[in-house]
Amino acid sequence: MTSPLVKRFLVSLNENSLIGFFTFLFVVGASGLVTLLPPPEPTPPTYRARGLLRFQQPPITLTSTGENLSRQGKATVDEKFLKSDPVLRPVVEELQIDPNNLIEKLQIQFNEPEGEENTGPTEILLQYEHPEEGKAERALDIMMERMVEQSRLFNTSVLRARIESLQERINQVKQDLQTAEQAYYRYITEQGSSLVAAEDGTLFSGISGAQQQQRQIRLTLEGVESQIQSISSQLGMTPDQAYTASALSADPLVGSLRSQLLEIETQIAKLEDDLRPQHPQMQELLKAKAANEELLQQRVGELIGTGNVLVPLPGEIRQTSSLDPARRELANSLVNLQTQRETLISQLESVQRTEQELRQQYEQFPAKQLERGRLQQELQTKQTLYNQLLGQLLDAQAAEAETVGSLSIGNPAVDTRIEGTNPEATSPIIIIGGGGVLGFIAATGAIFLLSVLDNRLHTAKEIKDILSDREVAFLGELPFVFNLDRDREEVPIVQTYNLADLHYFELFRTNLRRGAAKSAKVILMTSLTDDEGKTVTAYNLAIASAQAGKRTLLIEGDLRSPSCADYLHLEVDPDAKLEPLSYYGSRSDYLHLVPNVENLYIVPGAGPQVKAAALLESSEMRRLLDDARGRFDLVVIDTPALSTCNDALLLEPLADGITLVTRPGITCKTPLETQLDQMIEAELPLLGAVVNAVDPKELAPLPEDFEDNTMTLPQLGPVTATADLPPENGHNGSTLPEPANSQAHLRSSK
Repeated sequence: MTSPLVKRFLVSLNENSLIGFFTFLFVVGASGLVTLLPPPEPTPPTYRARGLLRFQQPPITLTSTGENLSRQGKATVDEKFLKSDPVLRPVVEELQIDPNNLIEKLQIQFNEPEGEENTGPTEILLQYEHPEEGKAERALDIMMERMVEQSRLFNTSVLRARIESLQERINQVKQDLQTAEQAYYRYITEQGSSLVAAEDGTLFSGISGAQQQQRQIRLTLEGVESQIQSISSQLGMTPDQAYTASALSADPLVGSLRSQLLEIETQIAKLEDDLRPQHPQMQELLKAKAANEELLQQRVGELIGTGNVLVPLPGEIRQTSSLDPARRELANSLVNLQTQRETLISQLESVQRTEQELRQQYEQFPAKQLERGRLQQELQTKQTLYNQLLGQLLDAQAAEAETVGSLSIGNPAVDTRIEGTNPEATSPIIIIGGGGVLGFIAATGAIFLLSVLDNRLHTAKEIKDILSDREVAFLGELPFVFNLDRDREEVPIVQTYNLADLHYFELFRTNLRRGAAKSAKVILMTSLTDDEGKTVTAYNLAIASAQAGKRTLLIEGDLRSPSCADYLHLEVDPDAKLEPLSYYGSRSDYLHLVPNVENLYIVPGAGPQVKAAALLESSEMRRLLDDARGRFDLVVIDTPALSTCNDALLLEPLADGITLVTRPGITCKTPLETQLDQMIEAELPLLGAVVNAVDPKELAPLPEDFEDNTMTLPQLGPVTATADLPPENGHNGSTLPEPANSQAHLRSSK
């Protein structure tokens, strides 16, 4: 069996032979043009100059910067450095040499010493060619001198750049150092005393002293409060009341007013038995009493004031201001003790505040100590960095006087004459022969490329692989049916003389009955395009089923194309196209028995129709299929290709499954994969797929006893048809006339 790759190539060779032929002619013609070119001219002699540069050992230096600079300069010397513009420009200006030619002809080779490791190259071999004598040597001498000078200038520029960078860095670090010093000194100035007091124990002693002083004040305060309580209980007054009584009793004006009031009250008491209150004398005494009480009240206000001192009520003033000397002394003592108590309380609060402040200072001591350490460490870090940078700057400035180049001239340039060559011309026969070989390879490659880009599936194996990947049943491989009818016209249905083809359709029918379509009676036959042979497959499957003794009905469901009933020498009713609904509504009109093929009936299509979709969805078509399902063992419906319309999907709800017809060389890979994925995703009842028009070499061989077991297929003869099918599988014997001069055209592409 031919592999799919070889099959593709052979098909592409057959289809694109002209492209390959013209590709071969183009390459051979190009080789012929090469033979017409003039032979190469002899090359003139040239002069090659060679020179040697050495990496000189770094001199003894007193600074580390000088040693590092020497190593860095050696590592920087590479081919790009040696071919830089400062090196080549003097040569171009003096000798007038093309810069591009100079770069191309200048060869540089770095030589490393043998027997040593990780030391790098020690020599640089320079080589330059020029057609004029003396110029190669002079150009190489100038370049070697410039290379040495450029190495020295590079080392010097690197050192100067380092010095400038260090100076900028030192200025910045110096500013940072000054900022750190100011921050440290400012913190010591502000917090130094508290830190020293905490460190030498003074702060802790102050806290202890404040606590001892508080205890002493509390003891004294308790004694004073005991005395206050004792005297208050003796007097029956609070300290504020005692202060008020003492102040009023000591005032002579209050005493005089009190005496006057007492005298007025005595007169009132003597006269009230004889005189009524409205008596002028009584009225005068009452007015005098009220005036004295008001004066007494005003005086008390002057003495006591409006502060926090307790002011007696008007009725209590005379009683409060009449203390005897002993009680007055006790009241004064109580007032003094109250004053002493308030003084002690104020002292206690002051000492407590002092203790709280000392405690806060003591609690903040660790944070202040850490802050001082941080500032001190930052100051030390800045100082250390400044000292290091200052040392590096001094080292770099000292190394400036020791700077030398990394290269030195080992051997000066020396010219060598190189004789030219006189090449021989290649034979035209060899050139054309090589062109022929290249042309054959190019033509083969072009054809192979076109075969790879071809999206068609050229072998049944490629189609079966796609079906297997999607778990779609493979129903069989069918041959390309070719025979002639009695009018010597090509008819793609099996006849008596090609029963071997019928064998493969019988296998197709058997696979349908064994697989998922075991219980399926109504089967839709469709394909992706119009060229894959779905109609031929439907006709031959129906013939195979009828030959197996099954009552079979073939329905032409492609109403967008003319009927193919002339394959079976049948004619369609001419009124069917004009009145399709009446045609499909009468069984006597649409149902025909195929002549000379027992058990095979056909419903010819009434096409082409403009409104094919409406007919397929009509009630007449539904009744036709329902009647066929009950009367026949197998119903095969030929439907249009899926790429042209959706008629097959319209009939799908009325059928039991769909069979997809493919054909090598016609079916394309991408549309087939897409259509299968869509049908699987839509959960359509896909029974499987069959491969049509398979190469006979790829078909399975026939069994050895095929000749003995084959049934006889009658030759399609005169046309007879039945208008109806009785329940007993009979017919009324009506005969349709044979069409005059009927020509059955080959429509295997349907």
